[in-house]
Amino acid sequence: MGKGVSGMLTGVKFAFLGGDARMIEVARCVSELDASTVMVGFEKADVSFPDSVKVAFSEEVLKDADVIVFPVAGIDDEGRVPAQFAEQPIMMTEDHFAVINKKTQLFTGIARPRFGALAKRHGLALVRLMELDEVAILNSIPTAEGAIALAMEHTEITLHGSACTVLGLGRCGVTLARVLAGMGAAVTVCARKPSDLARIREMGLTAIPLEHLGDAIASSDVVFNTIPAMILTSDILARAARFCVIIDLASAPGGTDFRFAEKRGIKAMLAPSLPGIVAPKTAGRIIAQTMVRMVQEASSSTGG
Repeated sequence: MGKGVSGMLTGVKFAFLGGDARMIEVARCVSELDASTVMVGFEKADVSFPDSVKVAFSEEVLKDADVIVFPVAGIDDEGRVPAQFAEQPIMMTEDHFAVINKKTQLFTGIARPRFGALAKRHGLALVRLMELDEVAILNSIPTAEGAIALAMEHTEITLHGSACTVLGLGRCGVTLARVLAGMGAAVTVCARKPSDLARIREMGLTAIPLEHLGDAIASSDVVFNTIPAMILTSDILARAARFCVIIDLASAPGGTDFRFAEKRGIKAMLAPSLPGIVAPKTAGRIIAQTMVRMVQEASSSTGG
């Protein structure tokens, strides 16, 4: 890795491969710390930073980078790199992984099995930022705000006084339940672990074991799912009121039987990556803060 000075990224070469507006903000942050950046898949973006250039995807870009930043969604199992501002698709093959220097740091938000397996096979250090508490907890704030904004847009009632059910008490579930309660909603949280159910009660909310999810759904105005598994099945949805709105925050394909929801006339929407839509600057800075710290620590441990 190129040598930097304390608190700076002077001499460090970043390659950004696709992504959305969050990645533009991350690039802005590292540029302000004197890093050089190459931007792949940003042809349609009106973005320009000092010591930064937009380039076409190539093996040379990968070979020359000290740090490679993938989109929050990573790459799919076919090797496709999500790139909101690209003119041409970006595809990562095994040959591309093979040319990356073993000392290069790779960052992504999440990694599907094939992505993780390819990085491991080629001895590459892949950091999954959304698995880190310091990122995921802060990222839950714009997620919760975006989910609540969707609920307000797609209902004809105020959330104050409404019956809201949150599925899961992970980082996002905790923040969402707390904010909804602060707005005056009657909040029920469904979770599996006894320790989570105890925490829900400690928060002053209604706790329902996940196996009794149908009971909670039956009286819900809005349901927020944060569990990345098929949880809102047709059997469960059959008990929901037709006016119920479901906002599924889990990664695609979500945890809702959307086909049956539509058939029943229930408004259900998959809404992953809300931070990149509702607050890309904030979400980008959250990512940048942790990524910069990790790059600086790696540089210090190797003497620059």
